Amino acid sequence: MSIANYFTFIRIVISPIFLFVYLEHEWLGISAIMLPYVLLVLLAISELSDAFDGFLARRYNQVTDLGKVLDPMADSIARISVFLTFTLEPVNLPMPIIFIFLYRDSVVSTLRTICALKGFALAARTSGKIKAVIQAIAAFIVLILMIPYSLGDITKETLHNTGTAIIGVAALYTIYSGVDYIRANWLYIRKLLYPQMHSQQ
Repeated sequence: MSIANYFTFIRIVISPIFLFVYLEHEWLGISAIMLPYVLLVLLAISELSDAFDGFLARRYNQVTDLGKVLDPMADSIARISVFLTFTLEPVNLPMPIIFIFLYRDSVVSTLRTICALKGFALAARTSGKIKAVIQAIAAFIVLILMIPYSLGDITKETLHNTGTAIIGVAALYTIYSGVDYIRANWLYIRKLLYPQMHSQQ
């Protein structure tokens, strides 16, 4: 365990806390007006931990095999947990959008893991980093929209429609990043899918 990996664990721990606060804020004594601000703080801590763990791992030469597996897993857990939370009232996102994030991360993670076991690493893509930034921005915007909603300045319908559109844009780029990842690493994926063909060459 390195310092960077402890920062990675922060994202995993915050994910269920984010959901619990969203659902049980009244039981916790958090008013509807204060709820968006508390959630913004939790999301900010989660995203900062994502930035710090990578920086610390490179800065102090603490890139580990555990970190290579844990970091993308924590990213998926954190962001998908946030988007799943938004399927509940009042944001009420459509569930099919969330499956786009889930399927993309599941496919990429499975390919990366299997290829690693076979002895070759799939290269990360810039589109994947951009995808993470777009998803984070989309989540922040939805939480910011909850502020005027909590004050009665916008309706639940406006919150739902605007939130769906914003997360929808993030979902579209997520699809693109998944296709880009597979296309860029197709040679290695072919070796995985057709091992006999490559062994004969």
